[in-house]
Amino acid sequence: MTGRIVLVGCGNMGHALLGGWCDRRAGVTGAPEIVVVEPEAERRHRAGDHFAVATLAGPASLPEPDPADVVVIAVKPQATATVVPAYAAHARAGALILSIAAGRTLASLESRLGGGAVVRAMPNTAAAVRAAITVACANSNVTAAQRTRAEDLLSVVGDVAWIEDEALLDAVTAVSGSGPAYVFLLTECLTDAAIAAGLPPPLATQLARATVVGAGRLLAATEAPAASLRREVTSPGGTTAAALAILGGTRGLAELMTAAVAAAADRSRELAREG
Repeated sequence: MTGRIVLVGCGNMGHALLGGWCDRRAGVTGAPEIVVVEPEAERRHRAGDHFAVATLAGPASLPEPDPADVVVIAVKPQATATVVPAYAAHARAGALILSIAAGRTLASLESRLGGGAVVRAMPNTAAAVRAAITVACANSNVTAAQRTRAEDLLSVVGDVAWIEDEALLDAVTAVSGSGPAYVFLLTECLTDAAIAAGLPPPLATQLARATVVGAGRLLAATEAPAASLRREVTSPGGTTAAALAILGGTRGLAELMTAAVAAAADRSRELAREG
């Protein structure tokens, strides 16, 4: 990575990205300068203390924009209307603008920047343990080199996939962006069900968490479809089959998940219209 990286916003996702960049550049000659722009003092001090990077409360003191710069917009969607225009000079200079603000379209970002090279990306909360999946989409102004640069910056927290049709990001948001919450809810429900079955709460919690984590590791260790793994642990007439008969019944898990993803995708489209 070369050129300056300006991280705008250092909440949970920004902090995760920052940690990955700093680890990657450690001991590398000519590694890029990183500047964090964060108005909240506590977050700003955390970034400066943990990673020894330059921090600013606002963009006014930033150096002159350079075409090799990347500005990473990591603020809440509601803040983009006021935050993004401050980096229009970077866009005009040819710098790459990389946004991870949910629901803010390439068109809305371009309108606030006055054009420029813009990539919109949707990571998920597993970035905190560098196990995220991020899907990105670039506008027509992004060069091949800038696309590679964006992937380098995003890959520090996990895998990266690209799409050409930005409209797919609504479904991406509903599946992988919101998806960790679905798994957490499953863990909550499994814990509660274990307690209802008579297990002590500490053991119920331990079993539910370990089961979800273990199943995830098993899934990651093979290329076999999830359906195949499910069939392998489901003996005809056994205990798993009895449980799956409930989960697969009327208004079962499959139907509920389809409805849930559709609702999240619809909300993502609404956020885009609001932005």
